[in-house]
Order: sequence, then C-alpha cells, then structure tokens
Amino acid sequence: MTGALAPTKPLSVADRCDRCGAQAYVRAVLAGGGDLLFCAHHGRKYAEALRSNGADIQDETDRLHETPATATTEER
Repeated sequence: MTGALAPTKPLSVADRCDRCGAQAYVRAVLAGGGDLLFCAHHGRKYAEALRSNGADIQDETDRLHETPATATTEER
C-alpha cells in the first residue's frame, strides 16, 4: 500500500473482481475517488499502471496461501 488513502476494510468473499468476477484480493483506491477490485491475476496485471496513476493498492493475495480454520488434520 501507498499513501494516505490506504483502505482499512478487509476484502471479503463477497467482494468480486471487476474484470472477471472471481473473488477479489486486491483493491485499488483511485486518486480521484472510488475504487476497483481485482482477483490476484488481474491485480498483478494492472497494479503497476494503477500505481503510476496515483492509486493506492491494498493487496491481500497472501491470504491465498492460508490454511482454512475449518480444514481437517488430513487437509493441513
């Protein structure tokens, strides 16, 4: 993340990628207001261009590697 516009609300399973509809793990808060949500793939694809235009990026893609709390011992 960068700058003072950094969002504080975590992304949830209900947040969907504005490009493809997959679960969103990246939020880009635009300098002029508003935000865009992206899946990990599209977040990586557009992050550099968004940053260069002053967007603040909230990246939660590290959550893709977490083991769910409901996972059984065999799944861990």
